Amino acid sequence: MRGFLQPSIRNNPSDSQLQFAKLSRHRRVHLAEAAQTTLVKASQWSRGDAVAPQVAEALDQLVKAFAEKAAKKAGV
Repeated sequence: MRGFLQPSIRNNPSDSQLQFAKLSRHRRVHLAEAAQTTLVKASQWSRGDAVAPQVAEALDQLVKAFAEKAAKKAGV
């Protein structure tokens, strides 16, 4: 009875997806707008759900750029 109480397939979000999920709602909205998508699609991506490849790539690049900028600012 696999999948009766829990799904048989689990999503494994990447590091950038987990970083995106940890950001504040305000920051996530800005990153979603920069990726030309909605916050709903961006949140689905952060959970590991299926989204369009263009959206996933744009969000991944933006999260990495934001992480580098935050690390650089913290190092100053």
